[in-house]
Amino acid sequence: MIYTCTMNSAIDLFTEFEQFSPFVVNRSNFEDYQANGKAINISFMLKKLNIDSTATGFLGGFTGKYIEEELVRNSIDVNFIKVDGITRINTFIRSGELEYKAVNKGPEINQNAQEALLKYIKTFTNEDMLFVSGSLPKGVKDDIFVTIAKLSQEQGFSLVLDISSERLIDCLPYHPYLIKPNDEELAHLLGVSKLESEQELVKAAQQLLDKGAERILVSRGEKGALYVDEKHVLWTTAPKGKVVNTACAGDTMLAVFVGKLIQTGDLEEALIYATAAGSSTAFTAGLSNLEDIPLLRKQIQLKRGSYK
Repeated sequence: MIYTCTMNSAIDLFTEFEQFSPFVVNRSNFEDYQANGKAINISFMLKKLNIDSTATGFLGGFTGKYIEEELVRNSIDVNFIKVDGITRINTFIRSGELEYKAVNKGPEINQNAQEALLKYIKTFTNEDMLFVSGSLPKGVKDDIFVTIAKLSQEQGFSLVLDISSERLIDCLPYHPYLIKPNDEELAHLLGVSKLESEQELVKAAQQLLDKGAERILVSRGEKGALYVDEKHVLWTTAPKGKVVNTACAGDTMLAVFVGKLIQTGDLEEALIYATAAGSSTAFTAGLSNLEDIPLLRKQIQLKRGSYK
């Protein structure tokens, strides 16, 4: 079974305006509400590939109820830890070529809820895979990522991490199946300001492999993607299109990459398809419906590289 864990879930409100000005009433010409959270997005995208998963994490209040109902409506199993407070609402505003992102903190999670989540994760076996993605809510220290990584080694389940925490480095000795930094996060993990050349990116990914990661997928936005493991270095370019919202593109890429790899076992095909899917999500207000993938993938070029 595949599990997805979102500890700081959200409802995302996407709106578009002709113009967005301060101190006046701005009236939108488009709005869309979506159950969200990075790993929740992964569950939605896996379902679009006809892959089942169970979504877990923390939910609270009427917003948490809405998220759970949306997942169930899409035939996705749920097993969330219920908490006091109200799951957050984030707002993404598009005005002309500009995009504004208002992201809230959400409720504080007490120790009992955290222990309940870890107790649930302890039931996973070597036949399972767990995606842990996104930021942490108030009250949860990033030590929890290392605790989950330890559990993955003890229980034998495959762990996929998409987190911006510096503690990601401390998770690597437990050999996560896959990590997905973007290029900026990759640089930050290694204590450098920027990784500019392809060679620098590959060397940086190699360092994380040496520390214990089994696979690394680097999302690069309009530049495409980089995949590195002990045997492969693969690059993809990104297709062109009008960017509407970038919030969920990385989640889409990660879900589709792992999903296609499970379905086909074809690494190169999975990376090309995932790059197209990530761009497709960036070109729409919500998550891609995958209908434009055949067209987008024609624009993508794949290049094989090496460590040397």
